[in-house]
This record gives sequence, C-alpha cells and structure tokens, in this order.
Amino acid sequence: MPARRLPVRKIREVLRLKYQLGLDNSQIARSCSIPHSSVANYLKRAEAASLIWPLPPDLSDFDLESRLFPIAPANQEVALPDFASMHAELLRHKHLTLDLLWQEYKRTYPEGYQYSWFCELYGRWARKLDIVLRQEYRAGEKMFVDHAGPTVPVVDPDTGVVQEASIFVAVLGASNYTFCEAVWKRDLPSWIGSHTRAVEFFQGVATVTTPDNWKTGIKDPCYYDPELNPTYRDWAEHYGTVIIPARVRKPRDKAKVESGVLIVERWILAALRNRLFFSLAELNWAIRELLVKLNQRKFRKLDTTREKLFVEVDRPALKPLPTVPFEFAEWKVAKVHPDYHVEVDRHYYSVPYKYVHEKVDVRFSEKTVEIFRKGQRIAAHVRSYTPGKHTTLKEHRPEKHQDLAWTSSLMVDKGREVGPATADVLQRIMEDRKHPELGYRSCLGVLRLGKRYSNERLESALPPGGRHECVLLQEHQVHPRELP
Repeated sequence: MPARRLPVRKIREVLRLKYQLGLDNSQIARSCSIPHSSVANYLKRAEAASLIWPLPPDLSDFDLESRLFPIAPANQEVALPDFASMHAELLRHKHLTLDLLWQEYKRTYPEGYQYSWFCELYGRWARKLDIVLRQEYRAGEKMFVDHAGPTVPVVDPDTGVVQEASIFVAVLGASNYTFCEAVWKRDLPSWIGSHTRAVEFFQGVATVTTPDNWKTGIKDPCYYDPELNPTYRDWAEHYGTVIIPARVRKPRDKAKVESGVLIVERWILAALRNRLFFSLAELNWAIRELLVKLNQRKFRKLDTTREKLFVEVDRPALKPLPTVPFEFAEWKVAKVHPDYHVEVDRHYYSVPYKYVHEKVDVRFSEKTVEIFRKGQRIAAHVRSYTPGKHTTLKEHRPEKHQDLAWTSSLMVDKGREVGPATADVLQRIMEDRKHPELGYRSCLGVLRLGKRYSNERLESALPPGGRHECVLLQEHQVHPRELP
C-alpha cells in the first residue's frame, strides 16, 4: 500500500527549514520526526514543481499538494485497471490479493500504474460502492440470519382471529442473495426449520453462519466461547457449518443481515401492507413472488443483481447439502428414576439400571429417544406418545428382574398361583396405582413374603379384599402370624 502522506502543513515546514534556515536533510528529519528519505522526496518534488521560497501567499494547501503530487495527465495513455472485474475476483477467490492482481495487470500493461498508486486508485473506486457491497465478504464464506421487526397479520377464515406471523431473513455475505419466509413462532423448532429451508433455497451451505444473540439459539453469548443450544449445535454439525454469533452490542458484526432485513421490510413487507392473508401458506406464496423480484433487481451503484452475483460468486463456493435433511431433535437433562427410567413428555424410557439416580442427557426427535451419559449413548428407544406408559428393554433390568415381563396381568397371575386372596390384593394394588410401573415393586414385595413365610401362610393372612392388611404386611414387615 502507498506510504502515508504528511500533512501539507508539515511539508511547508520542511521547505521552510531547508530554504529559509538552510538546514541539512538529517537536521530537518530530526526536527520534524520523519525519515530523512521523506525529506529528500519532498524536496525533490518541490524542485520538480519549480517551487521557490518564500511560497506565494495565495498558494493554498490544496494547490500546493496538487503541484507536489500531480495526477497523471489525461492525455497520457495509461490503461485504467478494470476494478469491477478485479473486485468480483477478490470476492470469488478468498486467497487472492491485490498484489497478484497488480502483477497480472502489469504483464498486460507494462507502462501501467505502479503498485502503490494501483492500490490507491482501487481504494478510491471501492469507496464509491454501495455501503452494503463495500464490505469484502469472501465467496461462500458467511450466511447471516435474523428476524425482521415487523410482523404480518394472518386472519383465521373460520374464527376471524388474527395471528401475527414473524419474518425470518437470511442473507449471503458476498452476493447479498436473500431468503425470507413467514413463521408462526420464534421458538426453536421454527428457528431450525427456517435455517434448513434457507440452505435448501441457497442450494448449499456457507462456511460460517452468523445469527444474532437470540436467547433460545445462543444460551450464553460469551465473546470467547459462546454456548449454543444443543439442537442448534447439532444442526451446524449436520450441515458442516460453524455458528459464530454476532458480538453483544456490536451491530456491525451483523450489518449485512440488518441491511437485508431493512430491504425486505421496504420491498416485500411494505408491498404487502394492504393485502389480507388467510393462511401462512398464502402469505409465504406472496413473499416468494416478491423475493424473486428483489433478487433480480439491480443494485443502485453496481451494474448487476443479487441473483447474478449469487450464480457467479456464492453458489460455486457453497458447500454441498447433505444427502438427507436435518431431523429436528430437542435436548433435556433428566435424572434416572429409582426404577431406571427417565421421563419424556409423560412417557417413561428405560436405561441400564446401573445409572439409577444419575443425571443424563436426553435427545428426543419425532421418531426416536436417545439417552447419553457423558457423551456416550447408553440407550435408544422408538418414540412413544402414550402418556403414563413405560418403554422398557429387558437388558436394562437387573439380572433378577430380566425373567419378568412386567405387566399387570403377570402380577395377578403370579398372585393366583399363591391363592385367590393374594391375586385379589395384587389386582387392587395395580388398579390403585396411577402408573402400572409404580405398582410392580409393591406386588413383588407381597410375593417375596410368600417365599419367606410360605405361600399358605401368606394366603391365610390375606382374606379377599384385604388390601390394607397387605400394605401393613409389606411396609412394616409384620410377620403373618401377627395379623389378626
């Protein structure tokens, strides 16, 4: 890059010290705190510009700088670099540098600009671009995501109730190619679903995904090590991207999506302000029609469109989509119950009995339930939506229980082997328990007394309907002969 130029006021001081006081270059350099080579450069330029001391009183700082640092004359045939195509190349190839582009330019135009002035001219050209496009995001590097502020009302045609739909927006960094859709909620399932539909719309995955510090997706917005929601982390692993949230109170980190949201609000939501929608699908159909027009609309200061930039720059650099889409699954921390089961939506799933009272991580999707202990999966089940029931694998039981297929009918049948009174008591125990699993232990305790004192004494101690005597016998370990 070109060396930083001194202020004109200091250049005047260099000329004064040289021509008025007659100091040598080393003394001037020490006095002005600049390299002696710079002093020689400015004096040489002053001599080439035929400047004399004292300088004319009407010579302004602008005129002095123009004479010392003249721009190449217009009639000098110096080929101006094609900065637009170079800018596109820089976006397309993340390892490309201005130095390499300058070398290629000099091979074509040997009499062209030198490197420092080449960089200066490129910087001036780039500063004239739209502020949205001026940030140099590499091809396929980043996808920015956020929710728009305004919502869109949707009327239920049957009840007339109005429900507000939220707008999700995703923008690719290099091309500004935009995706948006309406969702009912801003919860985790909607957030993950919108991400999945966004990458499918882009037909590929960016290297980095940058969201705002949305609380459901980003559990802890730490600057150095942000903690993601486990489901959001699973989504990133499935699609081979990395989640790097915007820093707290740093809007420039997500300026691309902020601008994208503003454009969506102006060109899509504003255009739909007078329309009435009766379903979310109808709203999304209208949004998609306007989204196509937005992506095909030319930029104000760049002779191209978002769609063209996407096809030429971002699309070839995006990672391919996986063969199967992401399956949404939630996580929860659970404690293993004494009967070696964990609860998910009021259904109970077994784990190996050695993990009783331990805390485990449960991942549950629409079809499966997986249980992890310190990152290792210890159990997997098919998802059941029947409340109050148990899903139990035989190998999860202790060895002494593995020969039992624990069911209410089994308990009653075992009681019937002892006698009708015992069967009647066990039947009452299973009927009174809210969940069958809670009655198994009581029934096994009653049957265990028959092994200890004989089935005959147990049967004689339990007259038909004698549930209270059974509870006293089991819970207080009363000897059968002590019962009245």
